[in-house]
This record gives sequence, C-alpha cells and structure tokens, in this order.
Amino acid sequence: QIAAGPFGTYEALFGIGLSYGLTSGYDTVRMSSEIKDRLKKVAEALAWKEGGGHNKFLETITLILDVDAPRYWWQEFDTYRVGITKQSESTIHTITKRPFDELDFMDGDIAGCILDELNKTRANYLKAEEKGDERMKEFYFRRLKCYLPEGFLQRRVVSANAKCLKNIREQRANHKLKEWRIFLGSIYQGLMTQSDENSDFLIRLIFRPEDVEFT
Repeated sequence: QIAAGPFGTYEALFGIGLSYGLTSGYDTVRMSSEIKDRLKKVAEALAWKEGGGHNKFLETITLILDVDAPRYWWQEFDTYRVGITKQSESTIHTITKRPFDELDFMDGDIAGCILDELNKTRANYLKAEEKGDERMKEFYFRRLKCYLPEGFLQRRVVSANAKCLKNIREQRANHKLKEWRIFLGSIYQGLMTQSDENSDFLIRLIFRPEDVEFT
C-alpha cells in the first residue's frame, strides 16, 4: 500500500519546462497554472514516447510504499535497484521473537510439519540462549534460517521513483507470479483512492488504460 506520496510531481513538471524554455524565467520553482497544465500534457506524451531518455523526469517523482510480501517475491523485486531504496524487517532480529503461525506465510500456505519444526528449532534456540550456550545458540539460529520457507512474509518500506514503477508495470503486469499483479494493483488502487490532482496524474504516467482491471 502507499504510505506517502506522490512527491515531486510539481518539480518534475518544472524541470520539463526548463527543457522547453517555459520555466527558465522564474527565480524559484514556481509556474503559472496555464504552464503547469501545458506541461502535464507534454509529460504524458514523453512518458510513453518510444526511445530512451524522454521520460527521465519520472525519476523526480517518488512514492513511499509499505509492502508485506513473501521472500520468493522479494528475490525478484531485488532485481530493481536503480531508483529504489528498501528498509526491511530483519530476520536476524525478528524470527526468534515469537512462535511462528500460518499468518506468517503467504496465504497461510505452510505444511504443519514444517511449522512444527520451525517452532521446535526456535524453542531450542531460546533454551540455548537461556543457558548462555553460544555454540548451540548459533547452531539453532543457522538451522532456523535454513529451514525458513520462501513463503515467509517480510515487510519492507520501499521508496521508488515513478520511472522504476513504470518499468515494473511494463515488465511484470502479466507475470506468472500473482504477487506482481497484487503489488501493481495496490499502487493503482491507492492512487485512485487518494483521488487528488497529483495521484490522478501519476496514474496516467505509470499505467495503461487497460490497467483499470487492477481495481
């Protein structure tokens, strides 16, 4: 879901205006509503123009996202590094804090025997910690990390620029992993819910008309 933003839409438009000599005469990052409306039309054309470099203004526009997703999806998401920063729940610090249950895994999909083994290993880790046995504590912690299924959910705060999000939409909208459509749908619906000028504008920059199905 969207935690904050979009930020930088006005500044992105101002930057486009510099390229066209429309905002060069302003002492600060300000422009008339007429010029802003004109630059919005230019921006929408540039965002979808074939060839590289035309949509670089999208790098100025940022969304902050709060994402809870399985480890197997995060491995694919980590393909995107330019224009993305991530802060996450660390398994180093969190996986021993409480017992595991079905809600810790994507769609609650985990075999009972695996869940039991995870909790048994966690209990052994806590016993070793209580005894001050550093060797066994490390042993059970490494085992816990090794046993942790790919469906384990991890929460991250993601800062992403609009150019990166547009690339994700183009490359992953029809991906076989449903999590990509869930991710894109949450952004689309979040922007629709905010229903303000910047959010509506960003929808037109990132998504295609047929993406209304994400709602």
